[in-house]
Amino acid sequence: MRFSVAMPEDLLMRFDALVAKRGLAKNRSEVVRDLVREALIEEDCALPGEEVMGTLTIVFDHHSGDVRDKLDTIQHEYYEQIVTCLHVHLDAHTCMEVVILRGESALVQSISNIILGTKGVTHGHLTMTTTGHGPYQAPASKQAAMTWAHEHPHTPASSAVYPVR
Repeated sequence: MRFSVAMPEDLLMRFDALVAKRGLAKNRSEVVRDLVREALIEEDCALPGEEVMGTLTIVFDHHSGDVRDKLDTIQHEYYEQIVTCLHVHLDAHTCMEVVILRGESALVQSISNIILGTKGVTHGHLTMTTTGHGPYQAPASKQAAMTWAHEHPHTPASSAVYPVR
């Protein structure tokens, strides 16, 4: 379907700059569709009980008190929601972690807030997306959750993805 949008010229100029930044394959219509999808996903993530995946990126000074121990304790406490994490050394003192979470939207947000509020974490950001599966259903057994794996058609079978538990 087609529709038209009226907007001030300065806003349109900024929008066109965004379209240009997104690359040759993007045009105004594609970027509008992207923005609508993004808004709808954000809305879905706010639905109570909705199953989401979250990417929490944090930065911290690993010399700051016992921040590493606190982060490990939190991650072990919520091991059923934390799928995996990636730890990167940015310099001699600063580390970045990317924590992948899965679960009910409010719980994923709550765990992220606990981690972001940990003394020594200097900053971070949570991005959530829906899984499209509707309300969160906990795995029937911990073993089933821990043995989950799948293959992608573009990768060899030996590189299946396994969550870290």
